[in-house]
Amino acid sequence: MYTVIGATKSRAFRVMWMLEELGEDYTQIAAGPRTPEAKKYNPLGKVPALLDGDEVLTDSVAITTYLGDKHGQLTAPAGTVARARQDAMTFWLIDEFDAILWAAAKHSFVFPEERRVPVIKDSLKAEFAHAADILADRLDGPFLMGDQMTHADILAVHCINWSIGAGFPRVNDKIGLWAKGLRERPAFKAAQEKVAV
Repeated sequence: MYTVIGATKSRAFRVMWMLEELGEDYTQIAAGPRTPEAKKYNPLGKVPALLDGDEVLTDSVAITTYLGDKHGQLTAPAGTVARARQDAMTFWLIDEFDAILWAAAKHSFVFPEERRVPVIKDSLKAEFAHAADILADRLDGPFLMGDQMTHADILAVHCINWSIGAGFPRVNDKIGLWAKGLRERPAFKAAQEKVAV
């Protein structure tokens, strides 16, 4: 059994959703970032972390990649062209979705008040909307990589949800409806309803 460290309303949700899709049992320790509990598993205090036996893994994308490879699901096989394309999509999402949202968060509540530049958030919102339009143009099938769901879908939908919570403008209808459909998956709902220990 795995243990996920991190609150549901954090990047830990990506790992929880992935585990639900894989049908793997896990428990959750709902530690907030930079808390003493989080620092037990990651000296930087970042969440999520994943306990797999005695091993501690960090970073949501590294964890979901590991889980996909370990269980042979929700990923293209390593060393294939399909995997390279999947990795390219994942890295693009980190650069064009996740990084923008994280920058907005830093200037909203993460940085000390004297280091925040609130005016930057308008340009970040416009940049995110542009990236969502690009993603909609690339979407050609039920999932980002075509007919097979991968952890790239989990990452993208999590970022879209994050943008809603952060008060960003709605993404375009095509990508919004796609994300809504993935939020209807039983695994997504199960991760949302998971009770932390």
